[in-house]
Amino acid sequence: MKIVVLVKEVPDTYGDRKLNPETGLADRGASERVLDEIGERSLEVALSYADAHPGTEVVVLSMAPEASAATIRKGLAMGAGSAAQVVDEALAGADLGLTAETLAAAIKRTGFDLVITGNQSTDGSGGVIGAMIAEHLGVPHATALAAVEIGETSVSGTRVTDAGNARVTAPLPAVIAITEALPDARFPNFKGIMAAKKKPFETLSLADLEVDAGVDTVARSIMTAVSEKPPRSAGVKIIDEGDGGERLAAFLIENRLA
Repeated sequence: MKIVVLVKEVPDTYGDRKLNPETGLADRGASERVLDEIGERSLEVALSYADAHPGTEVVVLSMAPEASAATIRKGLAMGAGSAAQVVDEALAGADLGLTAETLAAAIKRTGFDLVITGNQSTDGSGGVIGAMIAEHLGVPHATALAAVEIGETSVSGTRVTDAGNARVTAPLPAVIAITEALPDARFPNFKGIMAAKKKPFETLSLADLEVDAGVDTVARSIMTAVSEKPPRSAGVKIIDEGDGGERLAAFLIENRLA
């Protein structure tokens, strides 16, 4: 079994995250950069399976600037056997379509039985990369999984919906996306950190993957405007002068909260 886990370096979830108004891109220097927690949980799903099934190969894959290599190596320290990072200046500001195409090409090059990713990242929050990659790969996908069971020929899981829990199954090879309902990731120990320095770490370019970013032709998506989040206002204060109930009800109805 070969499992490819998608990971991503993101601005620290607990720090301030800002967009650059001039470029429309996340300001990566505004806070500490860390491995996205949902990616760590995805890796934990793969490593837990590998612990119980010797011979399982776990690969971490990311599309990120060259400076992100140290962050991605955390996946190797946690227990992944190898890593691949797609680095190319033409990918700066890549939209979801180009990102999915690039990652799918890297996955094809690496080979896979199962691809595991988070349901959505904490920076872009697109929530569609898993499905888009599956489309490029021509394999089934199962998203928003709150529980996962990996078998020799299929993968199953539970998706929580407003109507109840849905049980879904897909034959391998497949792509799955998990939610934060899955267990927290393990911490890298000293032995794992030292071993990570000797594990295979491949750097790939768009030329290696034969992907055309198309930046000199027509943009795949365009951001029309970026603005600072407005400061929080004090809100509406209702003083009861005998008609407080009526005024509160009117406020709820006006704001469609009733």
